[in-house]
Amino acid sequence: MHTILSQCPVCGETLEVTRLHCRNCDTTIEGHFRAERFSQLTPDQLQFVEVFLKNEGKINRVGEDLGVSYPTVRGRLRDVIAALGYQVEEEPLTISEEERRQLLDDLAKGKITSEEVLKRLGTR
Repeated sequence: MHTILSQCPVCGETLEVTRLHCRNCDTTIEGHFRAERFSQLTPDQLQFVEVFLKNEGKINRVGEDLGVSYPTVRGRLRDVIAALGYQVEEEPLTISEEERRQLLDDLAKGKITSEEVLKRLGTR
């Protein structure tokens, strides 16, 4: 069995479900039905949601399971929220401009690694 398509492969618009069929009793219902929100997600986004739920929303554990950084998990979560049709608010910069410059300077001088910079930026 195939998963339901949510977007038209020709023009990209949202598809509408117009017929439902029961294989057991051969009943068919026609009309205009709204697909569930999760059908709007890509297979990768659905996999992310599954991992997110399995890890009870703990972003660090999600990152470990997926082998990605904390900021990447946050970005993917924000993508899923937007794909479900919710407003995603821009997060304010959590470090000062001076702190950001110092991190970049330390990185350029080899005092810290890029992973450490990402960790500091993502966990504040």
